[in-house]
Amino acid sequence: MTAPTQARVNIRADIEFGMGGGRALKCDVFEPPAGTANGTGVLLIHGGGWSGGDRTQLRGYGILLGRCGYLCVASEYRLTGESLWPAQIEDVKAAIRWMRTNADELGIDPERIVISGNSAGGHLSLVAAGTSSIPEFEGVGGNAGVSTNVAACIAFYPPTGLDKRQWGGLPSLFGRGASTETLRTASPLTYATADFPPTLLIQGNADDVVPAAEATAMYDALLGHGVAVELHMYAHQPHGFDADPHLGRQCADIMMSFLQRTLP
Repeated sequence: MTAPTQARVNIRADIEFGMGGGRALKCDVFEPPAGTANGTGVLLIHGGGWSGGDRTQLRGYGILLGRCGYLCVASEYRLTGESLWPAQIEDVKAAIRWMRTNADELGIDPERIVISGNSAGGHLSLVAAGTSSIPEFEGVGGNAGVSTNVAACIAFYPPTGLDKRQWGGLPSLFGRGASTETLRTASPLTYATADFPPTLLIQGNADDVVPAAEATAMYDALLGHGVAVELHMYAHQPHGFDADPHLGRQCADIMMSFLQRTLP
């Protein structure tokens, strides 16, 4: 399924997509080779425990998916050292609104926007996918009033029940003393309903950072509501296992297989 290596992806870096906390938010755009675009846009959300990481982490997926016709956008969001929750999800939604507003220029169908993220980015992707009709997390960011619906969601080893476990990064995300209700409204499991978009979950069962039970709980919840959801569980693999180039390419193929079946 992987495209020929000679197919070149054009990368446009440091593009402003919105404002967050009074400063510009930027993204990198991965444009498919000429004549290969399929009209689907994929927003890539990096991990790092909400407190670290940057948009370059998912450059590999931008290139691999871009070679196969997917327009990819790797966006930043405010980290916890700059702003507490819900700044992170507000910035992710600002990126979705920017993609929809600029769909013609990007060469994508505004109804074929997909969100994908790893670890903390997987958490943010799931929350964004489940809250498109909830104004609470929209923030400002630009393009107010534009829908944040996504056609599908992909999440790698995502935290899904922030109110169920003692997550090490939670004090930095919410500040100390966050209420159970705050944790619940920030948990993807809260938004597992029949309206959730088709979802792909990818997880390693030797993950000691985000236990596999987080992904299986989300899978069970979505399946129980009749959502088109699938879970790919890798044996003996730790957190961030797709940093291995071979496994990363395999995960990209799984992502594209899912999208081809979900968005024919």
